[in-house]
Amino acid sequence: MRVSLPLFLVLFTFVLLSIALGLKFYEWWRKREMSAMLRTAADEPSAGGTRLLRDFTSKRPQLEVWLEHFALLEKTKKLIQQAGVNWTPGRLILTMAGVAVGALAFSRMLPTVFAYAGTSTAFAAFLAALPYLYLRRKRARRTAAFEEQFPEALDFLARSMRAGHAFTISLRMASDDLPDPLGLEFRTLFNEQNLGSPLDTALYNLTERVPLLDVRFFVSAVILQKQTGGNLGEILTRLGHVIRQRFQLKGQVNAASAHGRITALVLTILPAATAVLMLLAAPAYLKSMLDDPDGKKLIAGSIVGQIVGQLVIRKIIKIKV
Repeated sequence: MRVSLPLFLVLFTFVLLSIALGLKFYEWWRKREMSAMLRTAADEPSAGGTRLLRDFTSKRPQLEVWLEHFALLEKTKKLIQQAGVNWTPGRLILTMAGVAVGALAFSRMLPTVFAYAGTSTAFAAFLAALPYLYLRRKRARRTAAFEEQFPEALDFLARSMRAGHAFTISLRMASDDLPDPLGLEFRTLFNEQNLGSPLDTALYNLTERVPLLDVRFFVSAVILQKQTGGNLGEILTRLGHVIRQRFQLKGQVNAASAHGRITALVLTILPAATAVLMLLAAPAYLKSMLDDPDGKKLIAGSIVGQIVGQLVIRKIIKIKV
């Protein structure tokens, strides 16, 4: 009995602590969900009074004020939002500036390779553009993932409405069952209209967050059905079928143009890689061209030719479907 009593007390204490931690975790999760819903409603463009009051009372970084002065703040915010990362415009600019300074400092440590100010400046500009290019790449991947999941989501909504659920309830079910990024966007759409935003405004915000033609078709179909009536489930089913067919055609076009894309990549990287390797292996080989005025013009012309050739090849192989 003396052995079992301490064991019982330990188990009883463990159960009580588990229940207390579970309740704390549930309370924290509920607060996080509510905060996300309120933050979504506060960021809504149509809530002019709330947005104006928040901008007036909150102290924003001076860098964001300058970005807004040059009409770059909204574009940067939209890019970050579409990329699905937890960044701010100020953080992006400071990261790019820090990378540029680090690249300039690194170029000073290799005077043989970066003998001229133009090469070190170009190297710093290239590295500084990497965070911006990362956001664009992140946005492209997120958009592609959303586009791939979208037909299945439309079928889910259609089946749910055929079962007797309302459109908003179907959105909530889809946001819970479908993976991100589509589940996150549908959850944001549901939270916006659930907190008082008109459905038209919430759908318009969805088109801003996900710049896809398929999403515009979906929003137009929902708004038109709301105004004129009709079987929205059948409309979404047909729309999902059309999107699947277009997605299949797009895959065939990408497969057919893969050779051109690889050719453009090789023709762009090969000259630059060859020049860098020659500078590392035999710096004196290209030094005479860098010292000669005509050689500098030839180098500048080759760089411009590379950029123009890349743009032309991209224009040829880019086929809209």
